[in-house]
Amino acid sequence: MIIRDVAEADWRQIWPFLRQICRDGETFSYPTDISEELARDFWLLAPPNRTVVAVDEAGVVLGTAKMNANQMGNAGHVASASYMVDPAHSGKGVGRALCEESLRWARERGFRAMQFNAVVASNTHAVRLYESLGFRVVGTIPEGFHHPALGYVGLHIMHRAL
Repeated sequence: MIIRDVAEADWRQIWPFLRQICRDGETFSYPTDISEELARDFWLLAPPNRTVVAVDEAGVVLGTAKMNANQMGNAGHVASASYMVDPAHSGKGVGRALCEESLRWARERGFRAMQFNAVVASNTHAVRLYESLGFRVVGTIPEGFHHPALGYVGLHIMHRAL
């Protein structure tokens, strides 16, 4: 697996699984009917932020991540990131590799911490992954996310010092 900066041509592989993940409505707070244009604007970040893809040796996009400052100004020393793994490639370490890359990126740029603002509590795979990488839940917004099958569930804020 190779992790590299996203290229314009990668979008045609990202969009189908990003659209499906949003449509499923189980893990992201993006609109379930998100348009391609809005999704592209949300996901493909310009420097100094960064969007990457994880690809296999054939160039197939396995997953993607975006990295950025969580806030601006005097709170700009905390990074954030989001990850999407093509469901066809889940369970293969893609999410872990993308998260590790975002942590490396944040450290290199002098961020002091990384914070995830909205980790759906019922997304136990993601919560376990983040905890295994040193993140901890610092707060939960009760019923902060409306899951299509489970109803209202908590929305975790997760943090890790760098």
